[in-house]
Amino acid sequence: MSSDPSVTEGSAFTPDIPSEAVVKATDDIYIELTPHDLDSRALTTFVRSPSAGATVLFIGTTRDSFNNLPVSSLAYTSYTPLAKNTLFNIATTILDKHKCAKIAISHKLGECPIGEESIVIAVSAPHRKAAWLAGEEALEMTKDTAEIWKLERFEGGEGVWRANRDGARGAKVPKEEEKELPKV
Repeated sequence: MSSDPSVTEGSAFTPDIPSEAVVKATDDIYIELTPHDLDSRALTTFVRSPSAGATVLFIGTTRDSFNNLPVSSLAYTSYTPLAKNTLFNIATTILDKHKCAKIAISHKLGECPIGEESIVIAVSAPHRKAAWLAGEEALEMTKDTAEIWKLERFEGGEGVWRANRDGARGAKVPKEEEKELPKV
């Protein structure tokens, strides 16, 4: 590692994206980190339960700007073994706290073009209030704690590596130093 504080490890980082979905599941929890398109219908089907009177579905998509800068694309990476377990722990916490029936969290890894789904969260609960609160809390906990990072590429220039919780902060990556993520 360089002793120059202006050089970050992130600028030379080339992540390893799994070629297939990484899944951890039980009868009431489904966690997925995948390089493939996210399937909101499959997650909604998974959380369906005869004890649930409400199902909430959140779909997060890649937008075309950040802080008034035009975004060309996003790419996600993670420390997959740890992120999978973190998401599972989040799901367990949410089920217990909000007395939900089932929960599913799926996050995209690799390239995520503008308009494409990057995260899908589905939650079912006996009543709508619990399902709404559980879905929102699952999203915020995922953004705050999951070991998932994104490379946000801006039109005609540099990109920024950041964790979801970083907001506007991040490690800038000049275009000439940017490494392409592996294609799957």
